[in-house]
Amino acid sequence: MAQKRTIKRFEIPANRGNVYSADGSLLATSIPKYDVAIDAVTSSDKNFKKYIKPLCDSLAAFTGKSSGSFEQKINKARQTKDQYLLLARNLSYTDYMRFRNFPLLKLGAIRGGFVYDQKTKREHPMGGIAERSIGYERIDENGYATRVGIDGAFGKDYLRGETGSRLKQKIGKGEWKPIRDVNEVEPKDGYDIYTTIDVNIQDIAHHSLLGQLEKYEADHGCVVVMDVKSGEIKAISNLGRNKIGKYYERLNYAVGESHEPGSTFKVMAMMAALEDKVIDTSTIVDTKNGRKYFYGRTISDSHHGGYGKISAAKALEVSSNIGLATIIDENYSSNPEKFLKQLRDWHLDQTLGVSIIGEGKPVIPKPGDKIWSKNALPSMAYGYNMQLTPLQTLAFYNAIANNGQLIKPRFLKAVKEFDRDIEVFEKEVLVNKLCKDETLSQIKDILKNVVSRGTGKKLYSETFSMAGKTGTARTDYADIEAWKEDPKYVSSFAGYFPAENPKYSCIVVIHKPSTKVGFYGADVSGPVFKRIAQKIYTDTPLIDQIQTGDYNNELIANDFEKFNSISNKYKTIMPNLIGMPAMDAVAFLENMEVDVNIKLNGNGVITSQSVSKNIKLKPNQTVVLEAS
Repeated sequence: MAQKRTIKRFEIPANRGNVYSADGSLLATSIPKYDVAIDAVTSSDKNFKKYIKPLCDSLAAFTGKSSGSFEQKINKARQTKDQYLLLARNLSYTDYMRFRNFPLLKLGAIRGGFVYDQKTKREHPMGGIAERSIGYERIDENGYATRVGIDGAFGKDYLRGETGSRLKQKIGKGEWKPIRDVNEVEPKDGYDIYTTIDVNIQDIAHHSLLGQLEKYEADHGCVVVMDVKSGEIKAISNLGRNKIGKYYERLNYAVGESHEPGSTFKVMAMMAALEDKVIDTSTIVDTKNGRKYFYGRTISDSHHGGYGKISAAKALEVSSNIGLATIIDENYSSNPEKFLKQLRDWHLDQTLGVSIIGEGKPVIPKPGDKIWSKNALPSMAYGYNMQLTPLQTLAFYNAIANNGQLIKPRFLKAVKEFDRDIEVFEKEVLVNKLCKDETLSQIKDILKNVVSRGTGKKLYSETFSMAGKTGTARTDYADIEAWKEDPKYVSSFAGYFPAENPKYSCIVVIHKPSTKVGFYGADVSGPVFKRIAQKIYTDTPLIDQIQTGDYNNELIANDFEKFNSISNKYKTIMPNLIGMPAMDAVAFLENMEVDVNIKLNGNGVITSQSVSKNIKLKPNQTVVLEAS
């Protein structure tokens, strides 16, 4: 009975498998941590007297504390028969091995009293970038631990591994001491997961979103970048604001947050009308003077005075609420099922079934539902009275870019044990062809025109082509009087790039930007899309950046030639990085094989460097950069 009460088998959690990016960069890993203690009773008097002073000297050298204080503490533990005197917590494996070779402790558990306890800690080498999608352990309000993101979705089957066990003996005061210095059953590490994330695109997306959230003092936002042909998610960033105004990966808004998409849904409405041939792009629609009554309710356009009579294509280019509401109401009010069937055929009423837990459910109302009324169709035509997640909206735009093939967004490439494939994830097609080629061609032309001359014309660039749709939707408007006093919007932009032969699709959604700064999709979310597109796909800086410098300036040219001449001769001359984006500065120095320590705040523009320009760098020198 005594043995049952004092001897107990403890589980040893296995190291969770690593999570890697598409190119093999480490995104999440389990780091073993060790607590080291000494059983001050078990060693013989001879060994204790011989090694206590050298042990305390070693402990002093490691911790910076005095050798005498350790000697006094350990001697007291021996007198009081303390079998578990903690010496150090949370040691790395390297430091643990160093402790294990200290005098006395290296004699082992019985002769030297060496006691250790192993645990694992999940680390994210990229810091907070994509942390919510990669996953971590979250403690809920009831104290229960759950894992989110990829770590949560694939923890049970792949990442978790198999637990080991170890016998421990109770030594009083609630303390348990391992009986042996080896485990009874060794834990088996989990499999490794290789994601589709591209660390460079992820970094671009994260910092582009972060800068805009800070500028507009928004509540939260997300951005997703998807490979058009394969459906692989190359970047996903979800940033929310805390109580002191800082942004972090709070919730997976892109996957889990269903909301009224606003004007980005007008593309789906127009496609349905074109596919059913109830209109063509040249059909004239009367948008009146910017206000029109539908079943006792007024629908307005943002353009003061309205657009009058315009073509259906123009109505989408300028994002006319009245235009799309009129097209859908006039052609489907007597048979709403015809319109709703198109949406169902495109899977817009279904979740995508992505691997990450917690995908939000779309809401597409139908006759008989509580939210259905005569105004349901006109409202849906411009993205209200319904809900989609950002990822569900992006999947549809990606299908347009991919010649009509709707692909399931994919976060994983493979599960591996070392170099052996356990499971490989392939492209999964949800709808082989959304619509006729004629419809696709018409929609693609309109989406290009949105950027070149429509609501997205501020984003137009002569050097780089993009196609997409702006979106601006009211939110939290149930109490209309309160909303008028403090209006709130969801600003979005969805599209793809380049416009011809697209490579990537992207969606940017920003919730509740400060209306004092701006709230339209073209102003708030559009610039994030443009910055990501140009940064990913070209080496050309943004046009507005080019215009700020005089690149024919003779002084600038001479200064560059001087630096280039010196650096080519010595290879290790420090450049001037002030004003450069942090990610570019780090890459610049790493290509010079220089160690970099970066202190990053805000949107990441270098403000200072520890080594002045034109100074020769020493071997193994670390350069400290500050960004704000």
